Amino acid sequence: NQDSDIVLYDDAPGAFAARGWWLLAWLGKRDGVYLLDGGLKAWHAAGQKLSLDVPDVQKGAFAGHADESLLVSAEALQARLGQPEMTLIDARAEPRFRGEVEPIDPVAGHIPGAVCAAFNENLGPDSRFLPAAQLKQRFAAKLEDRSPDDLVAYCGSGVTACQNLFALSLAGYPLGKLYAGSWSEWITDPTHEITTGA
Repeated sequence: NQDSDIVLYDDAPGAFAARGWWLLAWLGKRDGVYLLDGGLKAWHAAGQKLSLDVPDVQKGAFAGHADESLLVSAEALQARLGQPEMTLIDARAEPRFRGEVEPIDPVAGHIPGAVCAAFNENLGPDSRFLPAAQLKQRFAAKLEDRSPDDLVAYCGSGVTACQNLFALSLAGYPLGKLYAGSWSEWITDPTHEITTGA
């Protein structure tokens, strides 16, 4: 429902839960949406109960309205490449960003002008998000003197980028924009430039 409180979790480092959070934000649900910090691993560690019962689901009445201002298309991103005010952050691990390995896509590298902000570095060793002050410092270094309003996040397929967007929100930054097609879409157009190395 419109006023429901929603807690999202996964059994990974929060990436899939964060994708659910971003989708709800994109549809206009900005309040009452939470991530279980540390996910299922933290739930286990706290000794909380688990169930194998199929829940009795009651249909809600949530009516979402997509906020297209939160999405950036490949065409719009292509037009903005090289603009000094934009910060483009790639959530993939450094080796994939640099193009040294590519376990999923047929082309390795990154979008020109992007900086690497590996999503797993938003977490401590316990798989919980770093304190807000640490996250703020981490992303301030990526933004340098650029406005967070001009930040665009991407990754391989638009999932782990949402974990970066969640971490940015935890750090007090405004809700950033997502290039949902991400690297997997970018490389399908032979006119798109790609870069390797740092």
